[in-house]
Amino acid sequence: MRILFVCLGNICRSPTAEGVLRHQLQTAGLTSRVHVASAGTGDWHVGKAPDSRTCRAAMARGYDLSRQRAQQVSTAHFAEYDLVLAMDESNLAHLRVMRPHGGAGELDLFLRRYGAELDEVPDPYYGGEAGFEQVLDLIEIACQALIVEIKGRL
Repeated sequence: MRILFVCLGNICRSPTAEGVLRHQLQTAGLTSRVHVASAGTGDWHVGKAPDSRTCRAAMARGYDLSRQRAQQVSTAHFAEYDLVLAMDESNLAHLRVMRPHGGAGELDLFLRRYGAELDEVPDPYYGGEAGFEQVLDLIEIACQALIVEIKGRL
């Protein structure tokens, strides 16, 4: 199974989701059966590491994001990934527009699909440290539900 998380710049929310899911897959013994990546709809940060505040908040919870580098989502991703999960409605709308006709990958809003308290993962970029903690809280809960779905699919 192949999963792609998508946010705007691929430096805060989607790399956090990638790191959290990778960790949870390792704990569940599923790393060899699931490929996880992240991308952004924008190209501003391509090739850059996640935001330093994102990395600090993640590392404090045991998630190492240091090897990740931002990439921009492309139409090829829709054939490459089984599940493409957007962090918010704006990015979901962008993905719907760019999705090729007949694209095989499922496209959905990450939190809405996995029953978190909010439908969207708020962008912490312009806020304080508490925003990065909230993003982690929401993503950890949603990834637990995603692990249940993955186990059911495999």
